[in-house]
Amino acid sequence: MQAETISHEVRGFLEPYIDDTEFSNDDDIFEMGLVNSLMAMQLVLFLEKRYAFKFEGADLDLVNFRTLTRIQDLVTRKLGKA
Repeated sequence: MQAETISHEVRGFLEPYIDDTEFSNDDDIFEMGLVNSLMAMQLVLFLEKRYAFKFEGADLDLVNFRTLTRIQDLVTRKLGKA
């Protein structure tokens, strides 16, 4: 799976919840107020279901979810281990 596909799918998941706010793949979605802790849990569940893997403790570090690029990198690493 191409990395761009992952960020596109995550963006598609987030869009219904963030109105028309534009952001780049490197923008901090928490700092921008687009995602809070509850939304982060929904995002984790979406990713686990969509890509058929489970996150482990170290994976759930907030730093891994701050930007679409970081999420994309995390999912790519997890898929590589599967």
